[in-house]
Amino acid sequence: MTSRRQFIQIVPVAGAAALLAARGAQAQALVAANDPQAVALGYVVDATKADKTKYKTYAAGQHCGNCQLFQGKPTDATGPCPLFAGKLVHTSGWCSAYAKKA
Repeated sequence: MTSRRQFIQIVPVAGAAALLAARGAQAQALVAANDPQAVALGYVVDATKADKTKYKTYAAGQHCGNCQLFQGKPTDATGPCPLFAGKLVHTSGWCSAYAKKA
């Protein structure tokens, strides 16, 4: 049985751990196809399926992995993008905000 003093010492630690776990899980969410920001930018999971008639700036070979905005490694399957705060995009994805990495 724990004493009240032990309980008071444990609660803040457990609460902080739960908060960090929730924040980590939230950061790992993938951008959904019906996400309003994704729809507005024409984001697709597979760059080869980008609407070439609607987005004339698309060129073969463009994908999130070689975009200047992509914050993951090119070898990662997914990574963060500042356009989709707190969410991950697929390295093979594409959107109309694509900017070639220098």
